[in-house]
Amino acid sequence: MNLFQRYLAEEFAEDYQEGRLSRRDALKLIMSVTGSLLIADSILTACTPPPEEVTQVAVTTDLPTDVPPAASASPIAATVPTESASTITVHGTVMPDDPAIIAGEVQIPAADTNIIGYLARPADGIAVPVILICHENRGLTPHIQDMTRRYAKAGYVGLAIDLLSRQGGTEAVGSGNVPGALGSIDPSQFVEDFKSGWKYSQSQPFADAARVGMTGFCFGGGVTWQVAVHMPELLAAVPYYGPHPVGSDVPNIHAAVLGIYGGLDSRIDSGIPAIEEAMKANNKIYEKIVYPNADHAFNNDTGTRYNAEAAKDAWEQALAWFEKYVRSA
Repeated sequence: MNLFQRYLAEEFAEDYQEGRLSRRDALKLIMSVTGSLLIADSILTACTPPPEEVTQVAVTTDLPTDVPPAASASPIAATVPTESASTITVHGTVMPDDPAIIAGEVQIPAADTNIIGYLARPADGIAVPVILICHENRGLTPHIQDMTRRYAKAGYVGLAIDLLSRQGGTEAVGSGNVPGALGSIDPSQFVEDFKSGWKYSQSQPFADAARVGMTGFCFGGGVTWQVAVHMPELLAAVPYYGPHPVGSDVPNIHAAVLGIYGGLDSRIDSGIPAIEEAMKANNKIYEKIVYPNADHAFNNDTGTRYNAEAAKDAWEQALAWFEKYVRSA
């Protein structure tokens, strides 16, 4: 299994262990990613089963269905950037018809096809830096479109890429099939699609594409790390609780990286010491924020793991990071 297949399989196994998925549904999801019932069964056999089997229909997303929403966040742990947030802070839904922005789907030329993207920018047309945005394992959903508009409202060109473009796009694939479809794609294609998105922004008069950053969530956090490894032009990255790259890839990172984590997300957090050590050993810019009482996917305000306090602070910290390493570059 590659990095992302392993990530997805482990995520569904964890959901089974914690009682959010039945064994049958977890098997189905893991098999959709690995292509093997035998592998899926071996993964779940190694797991401690939940006290009671879940009888509800599985939700095939990064987000579980039975965690109380908006648990209060404790004070931030670990390293926190000291710079203040941008003077423009936007947290909360930004509607598509907001007069301050222009937003909608775009077709992005790539080597073999046109890629589906969602672009949002300030309505005044003044050239501003670009923030690339990567979706969760749910695909390019309305929530990710909303996050893209939030960056536009904060004074950036936000550009989200649908990594299922070659399969017809997220909507065509269908929510239940998205994880398996993503798991069947060579991870190098994810990177190339974001490079294509960045090249597309270079031809847009409203984009100052030389100043480019990236963020992503869950699965998209892992893609953000990979783009940082393979795109030297990237100035800054803010991956939210995504799988880390291997240590041997770290020397190739040029971006300043701010890692966002939930303290209850032990699966992802277990990789923090290794990436922190590798970034430090290679003299890379890396800081982290861990929100002690927040869990995986805490930023998604359409899911039950949403933590409003942690999400708001993480948003402000991300803006401060991009202000320092992208806008002021």
